[in-house]
Amino acid sequence: MGQSHPPLSSPKGHRLIRGIRRWATAAAATLALSGGLVAAGPPASAAGLTQISGFGTNPGNLSMYAYAPDSLPSGAPLVVALHGCTQSASDYYAHSGWPKFADRYGFALVLPQTSSANNANSCFNWFEPGDSSRGRGEALSIRQMVDKAVSLYGSDARRVYVTGLSAGGGMTANLLAAYPDVFAGGAIDSGLPAFCADTVAAAYTCMYSPPDRTPDQWGDLVRSAAPAGTGSWPRVAIWQGTADTTVRPANATELRDQWTDVWGIGQTPSRTENLSGGTTLTVYDDAVGRPAVEVYSVSGMAHGLAVDPGSGAEQCGTTGTYYLDTICSSYRTARFWGLDGGGTGTGLPAPTGLTVTGTTGTTAALSWNAVPAAASYTVRRDGTTVGTTASTAYTDTGLAAGTAYRYTVAAVDTAGATGPVSSAVTATTTGFTPTCHTASNYDHTLAGRAHQSGGHTFANGSEEPMGLWNTYTVHTLEQTAPGHYVVADSGCPA
Repeated sequence: MGQSHPPLSSPKGHRLIRGIRRWATAAAATLALSGGLVAAGPPASAAGLTQISGFGTNPGNLSMYAYAPDSLPSGAPLVVALHGCTQSASDYYAHSGWPKFADRYGFALVLPQTSSANNANSCFNWFEPGDSSRGRGEALSIRQMVDKAVSLYGSDARRVYVTGLSAGGGMTANLLAAYPDVFAGGAIDSGLPAFCADTVAAAYTCMYSPPDRTPDQWGDLVRSAAPAGTGSWPRVAIWQGTADTTVRPANATELRDQWTDVWGIGQTPSRTENLSGGTTLTVYDDAVGRPAVEVYSVSGMAHGLAVDPGSGAEQCGTTGTYYLDTICSSYRTARFWGLDGGGTGTGLPAPTGLTVTGTTGTTAALSWNAVPAAASYTVRRDGTTVGTTASTAYTDTGLAAGTAYRYTVAAVDTAGATGPVSSAVTATTTGFTPTCHTASNYDHTLAGRAHQSGGHTFANGSEEPMGLWNTYTVHTLEQTAPGHYVVADSGCPA
């Protein structure tokens, strides 16, 4: 791409040598990671996107671009979005769908941009310790951008999130590990485990055949990168296409192992849901029942960011090179982070004590504690408002049998402004119909019916061992409840 880039900062000679070294050492691996990416979109001066200078010492030689909706209130969240190889800040702004939700939910966007002066293919240098560790290089430049945005927009420093695609996803994982005190959550799209690689050669290995480390070994990489004594970790969404040949799907499994270990919650899913676009969502809850790690596996999707063009509430983005029409990942990620309703500034707290009081085959009944000064409450199912009530109880109707639904509630003040959403609960309707699935262990895992750990496969829910994680071992699994599978090789009643 021929986009402009600010002059190299002094000392000029040091920067020039640094750029040549990066070009020579990073070209091969980053070209592979880019998969031939060609940015589709205007140069980084698109309407609504503003370049910001003077954000710090900028040791990583990055450019800062930002977008803030009109009349953004003080105390709103902040989202940092990292582009992929050969892309730009405006390319990601134009295609990813994030501006739509910045407008809807009320938060500022920061879009860092690298260039060929840093890397031959304009990739973030996720595999260089000098650029991806705490207090160093590109990672520190991004940290300085966060500080600048918090000051400029009055953003809530407790609600800062980071997401990225491909090389940007690899850098996102490293930022979450190095700065858990800065980022409350992250989303790694077609990316790699934190600190999987520290050389160009290791980058190839991570991309095509990531090391099959134990969850504890992966978790140790995060713990060693974070400040000593860290006890609070970001909530992490992992997005991966099953047909990705640039960053192989095994990376999503290793990412799952890494971040569930960091949270201390194990690798057994709390539940599994089927979403649009051939997407399977696997959720891992923390000790109080809130999602800590979510894995989105998009069936048949190649390397790229999941978008879903359209004007619907859950649609976003536009298609382009490595922006693939499947499901709106930005919407799902924003909902996972709790951005859907957290930026209104009503002064009302989020309701507490949300509980499922009963279910039938078509209904789910909820209750929660009253919020003083609340005029009413909105009830949301899977991120979409389904009802409003003046009481502290609600029954949702017209549901499908044997299906898991995720609910939150928010208080509404007398002026009609909605406050932050509550912690989520899951209600599973009754009347589930068992189904049978015969496939290889590898395909069971990709479909979300099983998971692998240490090279072996285990059925989701029952944790029954299924043997080696490969395409030659075949089993029949019976799904007896949402997210719960048992081995039924001797005969499947369903």
